[in-house]
Amino acid sequence: MTPLSPVVRFAPSPTGMIHIGNARTALLNWLFAVKSAGHFVLRYDDTDRERSREEYITAIAEDLGWLGIDPHVIVWQSRRTQLYDLAVARLKAEGRLYPCYETAEELERRRRLQLARGLPPIYDRAALALTAGDRARLEAEGRRPHWRFRLDGRQVTWLDMVRGEQSVDTSSLSDPILVREDGSYLYTLPSIVDDIDLGITHVIRGEDHVTNTGVQIEIFEVLAGRTPMFGHHNLIATTTGEALSKRLGSLSVRSLQHDGFEPMAVASLAVLIGSAEEIHPYPDMVSLAGHVDLARVSASTAKFDPHELDALNARLVHHLVYEQVEDRLAALGIADNEPFWLAVRDNLAKVGEAADWWKIVATDWTPAATVAAEADAAFWAVARASLPEEPWDAATWGAWTDALKAETGRKGKALFMPLRLALTGLDHGPELKRLLPLIGRRRTLARLP
Repeated sequence: MTPLSPVVRFAPSPTGMIHIGNARTALLNWLFAVKSAGHFVLRYDDTDRERSREEYITAIAEDLGWLGIDPHVIVWQSRRTQLYDLAVARLKAEGRLYPCYETAEELERRRRLQLARGLPPIYDRAALALTAGDRARLEAEGRRPHWRFRLDGRQVTWLDMVRGEQSVDTSSLSDPILVREDGSYLYTLPSIVDDIDLGITHVIRGEDHVTNTGVQIEIFEVLAGRTPMFGHHNLIATTTGEALSKRLGSLSVRSLQHDGFEPMAVASLAVLIGSAEEIHPYPDMVSLAGHVDLARVSASTAKFDPHELDALNARLVHHLVYEQVEDRLAALGIADNEPFWLAVRDNLAKVGEAADWWKIVATDWTPAATVAAEADAAFWAVARASLPEEPWDAATWGAWTDALKAETGRKGKALFMPLRLALTGLDHGPELKRLLPLIGRRRTLARLP
C-alpha cells in the first residue's frame, strides 16, 4: 500500500457472531476503502483469552466474505504482544504510565464516596503519591499493580467525519487502565499501537466510542505524534429500541444469511439506514459506495426493521439474472432452466422460494375438489377440448384463453381465475403465459377438473 492510500480497519472481538450493527461498521469502512482506492484491515481483537474463540474468528471471516468484504490485510492482536510490550516500556520510561495498587472493591468505595460528596467519580490519582517504599510494601503484601495512563487533563478537539467538530475534556475522565494486574492488556493500548503500526489513516466506528476518542488522541500523540481521522456513526437498534448484542445473536449476519436474504440487500440497508440517502438495494459494492457519505449519516439511532429488509430483498431478487442464481437453483434441484427463473423471479421475495414454484410447475398433482366449482362442467369440457397441441411457447396461453372466451363467453377474472386455481392451486402468481409451457400439456390436462 502507498503512503497516500487511505487505510481503514474493522476490529471485531471474536467473542460471538457479528450482527447487523457490527456489519454496518465493517461495511462503512469497506465502502470508504472502495470509494477512495484505499485498503481495509481486518484485525481480530482477541486479547480476551477467556472469551475469544477460534470458531468465531472463522465465522466472522465467512460472514464478511458473504457480505462481499475481502480484507487486504488480516492480523490477530494475540500475535502482536511484543509491539504492546515495547509501547508499555516507552510509556513507563516517559512517566505516562504509572502503577496503581487499589483493588476493585477499594476503587468502588472511593467512587461511591465521591458521588456522596457531589464530586465526579473519577480516579483521584492517589497512586502518584506512592513512594518506592510504599510500592515495595504493597507488593510484599501480595498486591500486583495495574497501570494507568496519565492524562493531560485538557480539552481535546477533533473534526469528526460524521459528527463535525467534537471536543472531550479529559480532566473529567479517569486516567485509563491500560494494563491489568496479570499483565494482560485492555482494549485501548493494543488498538492504538496497531493503528499506528498498520498505518490506519481513518478510524470509522460507532458513536459509543466518542468519549474514548479524547483519551485515545492523547495516547496517539505520545506514541506517534499524530492521530488518524475519526468518524463516529450512529448505532442500530431493534424497532423497539433495544440495543443489538452479538452474544445474544440479535440480528446476526449468519441468521440473515440462513433466512435467505441477499448479501447486497443486507449491505444496502445496513449502510443506508439512518442516513439522508434514500434506501435502494444496490447490486454491487461499487454502486453502493457511490451513495455513502459519512457526513450525511444521521445523529439519531437507526431502527432496523426486518420488514424493510424483506421489501429490499424482493426488489433485488426481481432483477437478478439467471447467471447470478444458477448455482443456487441447481442446489434446489432446478438445473439448467433459465426460462423458469425468468417466469417466477418477479413473484419471489427470496431466491429459495423458487423451490415452491418448481414444485407447482414440475410435479404431478391434481387440483383440490373445490376448483371444479369455480366453473361449470361445460367450461371444463371446452377447456380440455381447446387445449392446443404442443410445442408450446409464450403465445400458447393467449391462444387457449381466446378460444375459451369465444366458446364460453367468459372473460376477465371469471375466465382466468378458474384456470389459475386449477393449474397452480393458488389465486396469485407469475404470468401464466410463462408458466404454461413449463407445466406442459400432459400436466395441464391432468390438473383440469
